[in-house]
Amino acid sequence: QVQLVESGGGLVQAGGSLRLSCAASGSGQTVIRMGWYRQAPGKQRELVAAISSTGVTNYGDSVKGRFTISMDNARNTVSLQMNSLKLEDTAVYYCNALAEPFDPEYGMDYWGKGTLVTVSS
Repeated sequence: QVQLVESGGGLVQAGGSLRLSCAASGSGQTVIRMGWYRQAPGKQRELVAAISSTGVTNYGDSVKGRFTISMDNARNTVSLQMNSLKLEDTAVYYCNALAEPFDPEYGMDYWGKGTLVTVSS
């Protein structure tokens, strides 16, 4: 099983920056991919950014060039540096981790509780 603890959400003005972090802990499984998703009121959850343990990254189209994801494999920690924030970036941001091998009780896809990011004008 993997537990995820997020930190770094908050209130920021448009154009500002914020950094989110997520630490994964647990035993029996190896984290192979971590990422951030977000969900705004009335909208579906969407990918923000993800990174594999080998360093392969992918980003949602709306954040390319503004957000940067990084991962510390040794500490199983993923960070999301968010720059040039826009009003439409306001959402609850969820940390996600994919771990293997498959756990018969918990599976392999884990989610944090979410952290709120509010961008004000």
